[in-house]
Amino acid sequence: MKLPIYQIDAFTDEIFNGNPACVVPLQDWLPDELLLKIAKENAVAETAFFVMGKSSIHLRWFTPDLEMDLCGHATLATAYVLKVHLDYEPEVIVFDTLSGELKVECHADMLTLDFPTREPVRAELPQAIKEAISTQPDAVLVARDYVLVYPSQSMVENIQIDRHKFDEIDLGTGGVIVTSKGTQCDFVSRFFTPQATILEDPVTGSAHCSLIPYWSKKLNKQDLVAMQLSDRKGTLYCHNNGKRVQISGKARTFMVGHIWVD
Repeated sequence: MKLPIYQIDAFTDEIFNGNPACVVPLQDWLPDELLLKIAKENAVAETAFFVMGKSSIHLRWFTPDLEMDLCGHATLATAYVLKVHLDYEPEVIVFDTLSGELKVECHADMLTLDFPTREPVRAELPQAIKEAISTQPDAVLVARDYVLVYPSQSMVENIQIDRHKFDEIDLGTGGVIVTSKGTQCDFVSRFFTPQATILEDPVTGSAHCSLIPYWSKKLNKQDLVAMQLSDRKGTLYCHNNGKRVQISGKARTFMVGHIWVD
């Protein structure tokens, strides 16, 4: 079986930056175990698979380890593939996903994700995470992900993770966000996932479902610019809309090809 594949760098306007995602269009769904094997073979943070429907597009996301409930950069990458490579005409793309209906608006080279808000609440930091991080936060919150708030960008940049300790906790599809105000943008973050093949995710759109409402209240702003401070870095243009958040970014094509599956 021959399948098309696209590798897209999301939340960047330059290749080798942002977060790489593979996008695989399907005619019909393959077995879940095969989708996971493909994602593992691709060895990027997320592989998106989609099947075209009559009124929407069924979209799923897989890491090398499991199926995700929500993924921002792979959704942006899928929308980019549809517009740039597959000549999809509608300016609003509607995806049917595990997180409900998700829309992506396309304006020139900017793509805007419309995602559900996941406002974090105050929480206690699990002992395994506390022992795994090199610097303790000023505040701890949780939604799907733990959100650790620090007083400065330099502290976020310099966080070290003890992988052995960190992997003692299983957060399922969740992870740990470290964040602070930014020096050249409104806020910055990094994202780590315990027990995952890829420890640090380069740019995590879904994490901003929690970061946007938090920083919107803190900074008293509805429109914010965010940066994720991984080695690859990425820029996200954010809007807080109450029960929904809008996350905008650009993307670039790194590779177009085919995979062969027995």
